[in-house]
Amino acid sequence: MRKRLATAAGAVLALAAAILAAPSPAQADTRTASGFHVADGRLLDANGKEFVLRGVNHAHAWYPTRTAQALKDIKALGANSVRVVLATGDRWTRNDTADVSAVVAQCKQNRLVCVLEAHDTTGYGEQDGAVTLSRAVDYWISVKDAVQGQEKYVVLNIGNEPYGNSGYAAWTSDTESALARMRAAGFHHTLMVDAPNWGQDWSFTMRDHAAEVFAADPERNTVFSIHMYGVFNSADKVKSYLDRFTSQHLPIVVGEFGDMHSDGDPDEDAIMSTAQQLGVGYLGWSWSGNGGGVEYLDMATGFDASRLTAWGQRIFSGPDGIRQTAKEASVFTDTDTDTGSGSGSASCAVGYRLGDWGNWFNADVTVRNTGTTAVKGWQLAFAFPGGQKLGSVWNAKAVQQGSEVRVSNESWTETIPAGGTVSFGFNGSSTTGTNGVPAAFSLNGATCVKS
Repeated sequence: MRKRLATAAGAVLALAAAILAAPSPAQADTRTASGFHVADGRLLDANGKEFVLRGVNHAHAWYPTRTAQALKDIKALGANSVRVVLATGDRWTRNDTADVSAVVAQCKQNRLVCVLEAHDTTGYGEQDGAVTLSRAVDYWISVKDAVQGQEKYVVLNIGNEPYGNSGYAAWTSDTESALARMRAAGFHHTLMVDAPNWGQDWSFTMRDHAAEVFAADPERNTVFSIHMYGVFNSADKVKSYLDRFTSQHLPIVVGEFGDMHSDGDPDEDAIMSTAQQLGVGYLGWSWSGNGGGVEYLDMATGFDASRLTAWGQRIFSGPDGIRQTAKEASVFTDTDTDTGSGSGSASCAVGYRLGDWGNWFNADVTVRNTGTTAVKGWQLAFAFPGGQKLGSVWNAKAVQQGSEVRVSNESWTETIPAGGTVSFGFNGSSTTGTNGVPAAFSLNGATCVKS
């Protein structure tokens, strides 16, 4: 997907009356307490705990056969969320109700908050074939059965980058109309709205009308999304834009950004550090499959998690990156869901039998589910105690970043019955000539006992 923008500047005075019209945090909680909801400019999950998006984008609409493994790999690298590209059928092949439902189920299985976005609106008014936000609402209504009842796990991003650099003055009224129609149709999810100007809001249209748009949502449950590419090429521009929202207690996320771009060089370090300082979510673009001259935005080469690009290494493992800052949504760690997850306390036991041959080693691992609910879809995390490097793996898939290893199931080892076990093994090498047993293990974020 090719990202575009132009440079210009212009500002409109903020609408103080709209700010005053916004409800109190208590009102917002009452309206949408069954799922994600906004209170005092922050996104809270269904348990009332603050949730900060730390994830990446995945182009499901164009690579549907890659999604199942991509979500596992993205989770294994530490993300707590994923923004999933969907198509309305106007520009790209439509993702129907059954397909959207399957995506939601896979997100939940991998304990990822699912941000679903309709991509066919991209660059409306400038891009041939792009459709209106109203048309995007038609799409959401048509696939409503796939997301209704999933308010704890799903955020709906109504339309990607609505408006290019022409006609963007209509963004405010069109966005307000889209929010009203979504609520009238019975959607009680947190709704995300993208900025115009190919998502980058160089005209400050979204920035200066955000309070008005937020107040127009009957449920006051809207999050604003800015895409940061060439416009945001310095720390002061990044901070100034995000500060404008947080100072007004308006919810903002960086829905897309990269480490470079043909339209200018975004300051990804500033984006990530400022987001962390302000408690603002971010979702990097994108996992893999970019074309049209922006292949450099791939985080994984050829959808292979073992071949992360420099951008992939940066966003997952660099300062203020996903591994360092992501926290799993409490709906996965505090309550039982259909993933079989527990409360975060030990409901698993791990046996790790080491065969040590100096520069080489072999490990046989057994994971026991000591809980009362089957675990369907699992990831085991641990850290090598020395300079070991992962080799071949059997009965599972594994990704290593530094000393950290995340192992996920194969299709035939997907379910761990209550009281049952799964086993896998791997070999590897050691740079120090010594090997040891990892000090701790966690299964789907819950600490396991060692057996």
